[in-house]
Amino acid sequence: MGVWKDLRTARQRGDLAERAPVEVIREDGKIREARCASLASDSPTGTTADIPFTNAAEDPSAVVIRRREPDGYHPVTARRFAEEVSAVARGLVAAGLEPGGRVALMCRTRYEWCVLDFAIWAAGGQTVPVYATSSAGQIEWILTDSGATDLVVETPENAATARAASAALPEAPRLWQVDEGAVAELTALGADVPEDEVTKRRAALTPETIATICYTSGTTGRPKGCVLTHANLRAEAVNTVELLHPIFKEVTGQAASTLLFLPLAHILGRTIQIACLSARIPLGHCPSIKPDELRPELRAFKPTFVVGVPYLFEKIHDTGRETAEKMGRGSSFDRAHRIGVRFGEAYLDRFLGRGPGPGVGLYLAWALYDLLVFRRVRRELGGDLRYAISGGSPLDRSLNLFFAAAGIVIYEGYGLTETTAAATITPPLSPRPGTVGRPVPGTSVRVAEDGEVLIKGGIVFGSYWNNPEATAEVLDDGWFATGDLGELDEDGYLRIVGRKKDILITSGGKNVSPAPLEDRLRSRPPVMQCLVVGEGRRYVAALVTLDPESLRHWLTVRKRPLDTPLSELRDDPELVADVQRAVDYANEIVSSAEAIRAFRIVDGEFTEENGLLTPSLKVKRAAVLETHAHEIAALYGD
Repeated sequence: MGVWKDLRTARQRGDLAERAPVEVIREDGKIREARCASLASDSPTGTTADIPFTNAAEDPSAVVIRRREPDGYHPVTARRFAEEVSAVARGLVAAGLEPGGRVALMCRTRYEWCVLDFAIWAAGGQTVPVYATSSAGQIEWILTDSGATDLVVETPENAATARAASAALPEAPRLWQVDEGAVAELTALGADVPEDEVTKRRAALTPETIATICYTSGTTGRPKGCVLTHANLRAEAVNTVELLHPIFKEVTGQAASTLLFLPLAHILGRTIQIACLSARIPLGHCPSIKPDELRPELRAFKPTFVVGVPYLFEKIHDTGRETAEKMGRGSSFDRAHRIGVRFGEAYLDRFLGRGPGPGVGLYLAWALYDLLVFRRVRRELGGDLRYAISGGSPLDRSLNLFFAAAGIVIYEGYGLTETTAAATITPPLSPRPGTVGRPVPGTSVRVAEDGEVLIKGGIVFGSYWNNPEATAEVLDDGWFATGDLGELDEDGYLRIVGRKKDILITSGGKNVSPAPLEDRLRSRPPVMQCLVVGEGRRYVAALVTLDPESLRHWLTVRKRPLDTPLSELRDDPELVADVQRAVDYANEIVSSAEAIRAFRIVDGEFTEENGLLTPSLKVKRAAVLETHAHEIAALYGD
């Protein structure tokens, strides 16, 4: 628990603990708003495009990236990165990219993505990220709506999909392929373009220039293009760095580094990359978030912090339990989990001055399981990891405390594409598991009369591309209406309680928010995805899909054939009991009237391929309701 001792020491320093004080506003006796002043100085000039060149001028030998190669991660200096960005930018100019032109970028998380993104900006262009898993129809819509003149893809498969998407367009964009040497090709193409052309194009940019058009996940219809400026990106990057980095450096006494594995088409991964480069925090890239593929990369890179989604932390925890169960020590892991949660809770109380901390017996139990379990968790995450940031959806509180007992502090955040990623984040010296933190510096968070979360500040986007009607629906006097429901506490911490449009009303008139139930339900194996239903019905129920890895492990432990069809397992008493335990865990946070009273295990999974998940892994509720209408009817005996 060394990281917690160091945090406690830092907490005693007022200059660190009070870096970002929050003002709480009360109206009619209720807490309605929380505000935090910006930590970033105003900059009337300069843009995100300048970051590589500023780094090269100020500290050319600084290692800013460790590039993934077949034999490991190799350092890339600030000078080299700036030279590569400039070379590709000149290639884009030679290819005909005009200032303000848009380039669609469809690629997994890798070094070339980073080079291309900054090169597009350096050439005066605007990046339009596209998920590498996008279908031809999705690509066609984004190209048509954005008007991108160039499209960079990663693989031959991506190229084939892109050509199919471009076939219906009046004019197909120029196509470049990373795996076929797009970076080298552009570099060669721009050899005769003078360096000062890039310098002039960068100088013509302003903070209010459009930097990127990021398309939303499209859970309720066609994706909308969020227009984000260089000022938006800077407000997010600088404020989060200024809030977190000084404390992390003070606490650990070591240089920070991170391995990026979130899709860079997602705004969270993108802004973390920008923040790290602006602060010269070395970063690496990994193209997969699948735990089995990610774990060896974490061990090779050894980051001090990572940014992930709850799924990652859930899978690391579940994999640990499955490994223990294969060794006949499943019950021992369960005890370690219970001890870890109790210890994490008690230690957190002591850290925050709310209690005496763990007793002698609890300390001894934790020390035992630190040897047996928790150190293995740390090793799986690279060995040097002390911090993590989780976003995308709420992280189960007990899971947060489990990792705290393992010596890894997970800070939660909340935000949307429209808020340039995080709008709130847990203060580094005042964690509060179960919340998504307080406003990012420079941001105000307000809870409307109906409970909707509103956000205002430099991180908030200006409009949806080509969609003034949609813009007017969510922006009012600078306040962005998120569509999420939340609550602010006495200290300005935000808790998300559901989605405004997803509220179910049972036939008995009970309002039920599905999101908290779904978040907890899918955090427990063997559940993979789920959908809570009950609109106009007598009670609340759920559709559940099973995690293939958990199911394979379940069959292996019970010495059953791995090819046993789900139709034979759906009514298996042991499997049903395991899912019921997950349902019972979810029901702990709601009243009996809101509790899930029935569930049905459905075939297959919710995936992008079958149209039930967005590229950012959000469930398309309407599509699932339509696809599984007969299973829902069966839940209610229709």
